[in-house]
Amino acid sequence: MIEPKHAGVTILRQCQLVGISRSAYYGPTKGENVLNLSLMRLIDEQFLETPWYGSRQMVRHLRRQGYTVGRKRVRRLMASMCLAAIYQRPRTTIPHPEHKIWPYLLRDTMIDQPDQVWCADITYIPMRRGFLYLVAIMDWWSRRVLSWRLSNTMDVDFCIEALEDAMAKFGKPAIFNTDQGSQFTSPRFTAVLTGAGVKVSMDGRGRWMDNVFIERLWRSLKYECIYLHAFETGSETRAGISKWMTYYNVERPHSTHGGKTPAEVHEGTGIIKLAA
Repeated sequence: MIEPKHAGVTILRQCQLVGISRSAYYGPTKGENVLNLSLMRLIDEQFLETPWYGSRQMVRHLRRQGYTVGRKRVRRLMASMCLAAIYQRPRTTIPHPEHKIWPYLLRDTMIDQPDQVWCADITYIPMRRGFLYLVAIMDWWSRRVLSWRLSNTMDVDFCIEALEDAMAKFGKPAIFNTDQGSQFTSPRFTAVLTGAGVKVSMDGRGRWMDNVFIERLWRSLKYECIYLHAFETGSETRAGISKWMTYYNVERPHSTHGGKTPAEVHEGTGIIKLAA
């Protein structure tokens, strides 16, 4: 039997071995009832199709599906899922009032090589009886997913873990671009970047399209993996996502790069095969 004073250390070591954040070890979030979890699944599926839907439009959509819901509930659920409608206006992500907002550095910048710019984003992952959050670090040019982490909370720790893992495996980019979410504006997160000599860039006015590459990743992941499997536990979810991420990086051809995989483009390998 594990003594209480050693239990925390043992759990931490187990988390490190299986590659999940400590918070995800304890299982999916259980704070929402069955109806709300069903609504969140419907909201997530519709948002992939119509990312310009705000809470008003989403309420209309859910009512057409037979659910009597109010805007207050839908707005709260969308906020807990990190969903904000895309408009040609400042991003609706609400930064922490005490965090520094860094300037946008990519205006008029030609991005034409790996590790020139990395980006990050967080998405909601539905499960049979709960949900988790997924953060991914992506190389902008090759579209390769460099690292990712699951968590059942929206704290900054799992984002820092993913960032440090990506830098340990692949070095560092010249610029790291994110939105103004509180996890990415956290001094703890930006300190990892500035400490390594990386320039920090954050989306500003009129830059709502900058996240489109990683939004496409979320769409593919959910339709090709998450929605096809009703994952029960955090470990099942991680295993499923891990398998799909490997497929995406090293097997799935990317049309942007003439049929090369993201890993081939990032590593500068692979031969473009032309159709006969």
